[in-house]
Amino acid sequence: MRRSRGERIFSIFNIFIMCVIIFITLYPFWYVIMASFSNPVDVARGLVVFTPSGFNLTSIRHVLAMEEVWRGYLNTIFYAVAGTAITMTLTVLGAYPLSRRRLRGRKLFMIFILITMWFGAGMVPHFLNFQSIPGMMNGRFTMLFVFAISTFHVILLRTFFENVPDSMEESAKMDGANDITVLTRIFMPLSIPALAAITLFSFVGRWNAWFWAQLLLRNPNYIPLQVVLRRMIVEASFTATETADFSMFELTEQTVIYATIVVAVIPMLVVYPFVQKFFVRGIMVGAIKG
Repeated sequence: MRRSRGERIFSIFNIFIMCVIIFITLYPFWYVIMASFSNPVDVARGLVVFTPSGFNLTSIRHVLAMEEVWRGYLNTIFYAVAGTAITMTLTVLGAYPLSRRRLRGRKLFMIFILITMWFGAGMVPHFLNFQSIPGMMNGRFTMLFVFAISTFHVILLRTFFENVPDSMEESAKMDGANDITVLTRIFMPLSIPALAAITLFSFVGRWNAWFWAQLLLRNPNYIPLQVVLRRMIVEASFTATETADFSMFELTEQTVIYATIVVAVIPMLVVYPFVQKFFVRGIMVGAIKG
């Protein structure tokens, strides 16, 4: 079917707007990558635009040689992987019973769960609550159990579980299967797209988390990479404010920060393409069936 002139003009305008949005979104990250491989002096002079200026690997080598960066990297991987496993376990165990109509008081349970989305205590009560629990301050396992479950994720997975036909569960029960078998052999395999989407949300959220880690962790051996990066940025900004001239050390610190940012986002760039298809499928199926 031939499109009208107005439709063609709209398509061109739409493509132009999308290209602008893509450029605005991607260029800051592209600039950080180019600056991390550029000469610090050229970065300060604004010579880096789209390509590296004075190609230099000093900043990357410096970052890879920093012990605190590697320690923070290992902590972040531990918090993201182990924390996501805990989150998914609690989410599945919470969503499955809430999706079964035979659960007594299901509506009452859902009301209590939804209240946590409507009302929040705030940062200070949360901090005082964590402080009052023995072992929750300044521990490696603290970051695994702080906000270990999301109400939104439970509701999303519960909605997905509700679309599994009851006949499949009844057939399995007639064959002698219990609830654990039904959950692991029927519901979870049929819900892989939804589970992958929630896993991606949880993993990215834990990988980028830094605020509560900064408040609850005092031992430098436990802090994640994002806290290390933030401290580097704050210290570099403070140094630039206190010092009038731009020394070579400060310029190197700026490019080191760029290099650290690049190193920090590499795992996300590697993981995301493999789970993108499950993520899109889970969102689409949830939108259609929900």
